[in-house]
Amino acid sequence: MTMLHFILLVFAGFAGLEIVAYLLHRFLFHGLLWKIHQTHHGHDHSHGPLELNDVFSLVFAGASLGLLWLGRHDPLGSVAFPLGVGIALYGVLYFILHDLYTHRRFLPFKTNNRLAQTVRRAHQRHHQSAEKDGLEPYGLFLFPYRRFNKPFKRTRTPKKH
Repeated sequence: MTMLHFILLVFAGFAGLEIVAYLLHRFLFHGLLWKIHQTHHGHDHSHGPLELNDVFSLVFAGASLGLLWLGRHDPLGSVAFPLGVGIALYGVLYFILHDLYTHRRFLPFKTNNRLAQTVRRAHQRHHQSAEKDGLEPYGLFLFPYRRFNKPFKRTRTPKKH
């Protein structure tokens, strides 16, 4: 396999996981698996640094490790190894952008990086609702970037007297 093929497969693993994550998030996490995912949308953070929802990250990490394991004997000749690398890269970026930056878990940080800020604003939009019928976007990277290029304004619902 050429280095170009390897890089394309890494990208395919990364992009493929974003598509799979979007679909799972949209149709399973906000559907059948809501009781688990609800721990991520809830505003009660008395559970400590971990959420039941973190089990999904372990599943994705397991898929990456499994592919890396399958291709370990010939990393440059197997399809599994670069796919596993792509999924692992997605996981690292997810952890940095989603957990550390957006939700400020574990070791939070701030950045002036415009792309990171756009991703954060889009994900905050998704979290405006703690309900099962969530708001777009469901993906971490798949969303209309133009729409979230500027900070969105929260609309207040008038109080009923």
